[in-house]
Amino acid sequence: MGSEQPFKIAVSDDALALLKRKLDDTRLPDEVNAAEWAYGAPLADIKRLANRWKDGYDWRTHERKLNALPMFTRTIEVDGFGELNVHYVHQKSTAKGAIPLLFVMVVRPGCFLEVTKVLPLLTAVSADHPSFHVIAPSLPGYAWSEAVLKKGFDAKHYAELFNKLMISLGYTEYVTQGGDWGHILTLTAASLYGPKHVKASLTNMPICEPPTFGTPIVLLQCLIASFTSREREAVAASQDFFKSGMGYFREQSTKPQTLGFSLADSPVGLLAWIYEKLVTWTDSYPWTDDEVLTWISIYWFSRAGPAASVRIYYEIGDAVVGFPKTTIPVGLSFFPKELARFPKVLLPSKGRIVFESEHEAGGHFAAYEQPEALVGDLRKMFGKSGPAAGVVSGCDGY
Repeated sequence: MGSEQPFKIAVSDDALALLKRKLDDTRLPDEVNAAEWAYGAPLADIKRLANRWKDGYDWRTHERKLNALPMFTRTIEVDGFGELNVHYVHQKSTAKGAIPLLFVMVVRPGCFLEVTKVLPLLTAVSADHPSFHVIAPSLPGYAWSEAVLKKGFDAKHYAELFNKLMISLGYTEYVTQGGDWGHILTLTAASLYGPKHVKASLTNMPICEPPTFGTPIVLLQCLIASFTSREREAVAASQDFFKSGMGYFREQSTKPQTLGFSLADSPVGLLAWIYEKLVTWTDSYPWTDDEVLTWISIYWFSRAGPAASVRIYYEIGDAVVGFPKTTIPVGLSFFPKELARFPKVLLPSKGRIVFESEHEAGGHFAAYEQPEALVGDLRKMFGKSGPAAGVVSGCDGY
């Protein structure tokens, strides 16, 4: 493994000029009358954002802000795939016993910006709560991590990359937090590298396979269970999402390269493809135009280009509704506007559940929408009286 190298974002003037030219040449579609969000991203929103991106939005200002983050790159060798240069945020706490925490992003349409609001909270030092060293990698093909150009890079390879990254940083024992793909990938890491290295995990998207006749006990539990009104509402919302909200997934998991031509060549196409999810997957989060454009710009200016980010769906799309089995302590954070929410009766068979928390607000991007709530769960789970207190040797958080 290579040594850690400090990293600063430095988008070239030529890249900015190309973006401006492409935005100047944009041809927008028409729109059905009174369509609003029923057909996808509204024309008025995309027109406003595209105009702001072209005239008014200052990437250099946001680039300077992003460069205040402690960012690094390191080359990690993954079995069968050679060396991959990985971009990551690594913020250390000043607490002597801080707990190493691997934070894994939502994945497309997420990015490393998800960690920015929780960083100061997680690394804060207090006698009242634990503190964490935070490591937030950009997955291969995202932001400034190198893309994988060989078939077959699946969940176990991501887990291997994470584990080797953490060990290279001196964290031979650590805990994890993730949602969406972060849920799948961190728990895959736990199943492969716990309890020796991965000691505990908190997921904010606790999803799993639905019960079948192949899992008769769980199926019976579901049939006789008395679900709460909140669970019934969650199941109904999840069914609606799987029925009408999975078009993006079908395309990305079957023909990502076809979609990639549009994402790589059209900044407005990329904007619309991601903006729709930023709005509809959050719990009425008040996005500013510059927040959205910074998020999209990270994709546009990324090392491998925006097409690389969709390939994970092709390689491991079958695992998207899963809860890899593990023996380590697992915590569950439930946010009401998460895309897929399952009855709690389904979850205990998948792991040693030691912590649960229900929240009144928040959606798919919990760390960005509700940073205090998510950090609060981590503090409760790993604090002095928490169910996962002291799981990392010599690192109690204080």
